[in-house]
Amino acid sequence: MDVIVLGGGLMGTSAAFFLARRGITVTLIDPNAIGAGATTASFGNIRRTGRFLPQLPLAHRSRALWGQAKDLLGRDVEFRATGHLRLIFDAASHADMRRFADAAAPWGLSLEELDAADLRRRFPGLGADAISASFSPQDGSANPRLVGPAFADAAARIGARILPHTKVHGIARTDSGFAVQTSRGTLESAVLLNCVGAWGKAIAAQFGEDVPLTMHGPQMGVTEPLPHRVLPVVGMWSQEIGAYLRQVERGNIVFGGGVARTPVDPQTGHAKADPQLLRTQLKTVVRLLPALRDVAVIRQWSGCEGYVADDLPVMGPSGTTPGLFHAFGFCGHGFQLGPGVGDAMAELIATGTCETPLAPFDIKRFAP
Repeated sequence: MDVIVLGGGLMGTSAAFFLARRGITVTLIDPNAIGAGATTASFGNIRRTGRFLPQLPLAHRSRALWGQAKDLLGRDVEFRATGHLRLIFDAASHADMRRFADAAAPWGLSLEELDAADLRRRFPGLGADAISASFSPQDGSANPRLVGPAFADAAARIGARILPHTKVHGIARTDSGFAVQTSRGTLESAVLLNCVGAWGKAIAAQFGEDVPLTMHGPQMGVTEPLPHRVLPVVGMWSQEIGAYLRQVERGNIVFGGGVARTPVDPQTGHAKADPQLLRTQLKTVVRLLPALRDVAVIRQWSGCEGYVADDLPVMGPSGTTPGLFHAFGFCGHGFQLGPGVGDAMAELIATGTCETPLAPFDIKRFAP
């Protein structure tokens, strides 16, 4: 068996790595540099809190792999299990947190509930007016700029062929699989794995599968470096658009959320941060960490992400075409899932089954 993986983000590179580990011949193609798309634009959050409950088995699988990342990849991608803290500012959000915690416990996720006194004692300086918080101690973050290239390099060391800066001009079904016409010539494979993120919709459409997906960009920013004080990733339980932040080891505070995502031109795929929204965004971010009131923001950015109408990814075999598989449309919350997605797709392609339940993400849910 041989596989062509389309897409050099975290999903594609991790799939290439885990396919190669299974002894499968794999070629990965991306029109740009490896990891230069939505993965690089990501916040780097590794969280299980607040997820769609049937997605938790996949999230647990991925969290276990994040813990092995340094050994698997032969380099540090800055995975740190510093914990995921979600601050709560009102009674309705407190009730929502408790409902989620009760429902998530049978799925294997245990959350600590902190009252206001616990929060002030354990995490001083965070959420001055927060009434409580949830804490998931085994979650954390990793560096989005490092992880895609690390998976690609590790895959290449065990035999995968990695082709960055390679344009795809066409894809055709053949008697033996697929022929992909590229700027490097025509490549053929028995299996094709669609991991092109927001552009996954277009690939699926070529094979008669329509996915209600739109493109949007997050509003991300980073501050000047500060003394390192904030260990966990910090988010918010909110009925509105919650903000989130984390402090990297170099001291900068990376933040996002608090305002709506911006639309992306599907023709260009270029996502731009809107500086007009920064003032509104910072009002919410500062609520998480009041000390940021007097800190300079040094950069803003965005990235093109694919959002499926039901807020769930497309993952699994094609409903129309044998040998075609999909893993795209992770709706802005795919970073944590990345290694688990790659491992699960490699298992599914290699064996025809997957120990992690993937049925809720089946593309056939959109079939007429």
